[in-house]
Amino acid sequence: MSTKIHAATEALGLPIRPIGTPGQRNDIALAHDLVEGIEADAMLADKGYDADHLVARIVETGMEVIIPPKRDRKAQRPYDAEL
Repeated sequence: MSTKIHAATEALGLPIRPIGTPGQRNDIALAHDLVEGIEADAMLADKGYDADHLVARIVETGMEVIIPPKRDRKAQRPYDAEL
């Protein structure tokens, strides 16, 4: 058995919303809970959070989406790799 910690952080990397799950749980499973109610200019995440439903939710809030697309995505979404 293992545990995975998912966390939303502020600009300096300090956690503002940590959520623990069983280690075998997929990263995207709690993504909506992590971003709910957060106000920021941009939302940065790794490829594990590349899902159309999450990207749409982030765009609805007016944030810029900075999530690298998965390699197998048919339509590669541009993102600011420098940010």
